[in-house]
Amino acid sequence: MMNRKAVSVLGLGDMGTALADALLAAGHRVTVWNRTAAKADPLVAKGATRADTAADAIVASPLVVVCLLGYDSVSEVLGPHTDVLAGRTLVNLTNGTPGQAREMAAWAAEHGADYLDGGIMAVPPMIGKPGAFVLYSGPSGAFEAWQPVLDAFGESHYLGEDPGLAPLHDIALLNSMYGMFGGVLHAFALVRSAGGSAAEFAPMARRYVDTMGAYAEVMAARIDAGDYADDVTSNLAMQAAAYANFLDTAEEAGVSTELITPIHSLLQRRVADGHGHEDTASLVELLGK
Repeated sequence: MMNRKAVSVLGLGDMGTALADALLAAGHRVTVWNRTAAKADPLVAKGATRADTAADAIVASPLVVVCLLGYDSVSEVLGPHTDVLAGRTLVNLTNGTPGQAREMAAWAAEHGADYLDGGIMAVPPMIGKPGAFVLYSGPSGAFEAWQPVLDAFGESHYLGEDPGLAPLHDIALLNSMYGMFGGVLHAFALVRSAGGSAAEFAPMARRYVDTMGAYAEVMAARIDAGDYADDVTSNLAMQAAAYANFLDTAEEAGVSTELITPIHSLLQRRVADGHGHEDTASLVELLGK
């Protein structure tokens, strides 16, 4: 077992509780705090120490992990205790924007604390188990010093010194997930419109989505190279023409098109701009400001 470290966890919602539980399972000395003190009871029963105040929790450990509802909550909890932050490392695993992360990092630096921002790519039951990974950004020295502890949550991936990188990649990955879910939900609605079973359709959907998911790496290579016209197997002009059938089928089935209409608009715009011979990856050029 690795050396036991003192770690404090502020915020004991489902995710914060899972983080504290993983630290306990890894053998660390864990102090926990939550506005509703009773939420700490199961963790205390497992060996955690309950802090009466957020300040007590901060003072208890050189590493302070924060997982709250939003950055406003983080500011509310940490703001009154700037006198005890110096010399500590704050790891903020609260979901937010890159701009919020950079502002929080600057604030922490003003008060003598190292700051790592993080994005948790897992749901609470996955924490500490295979498949979970967490993104981090901020000072490399702070990450390297605490990575053996942070690895208790899942695979740790360091993205760079800019504290905004972890939330940027977090949001990017979540967008890819919701985009996939949007397509799958639309597919389920189509199947149900004909009296079909979502459960029976699901294995076929998963197989197809898994196969198509591999194309992300091909798209990435095209995007980084800026070459969308070489070795194209399914050009935008053909796709734009075929996509109209997606909308017509939904209309015939009485299924809303609101999840799929945006892609059709992008296809039509790109073709109208003279790029009908290009690959799907070229749609990215319409998304940058």
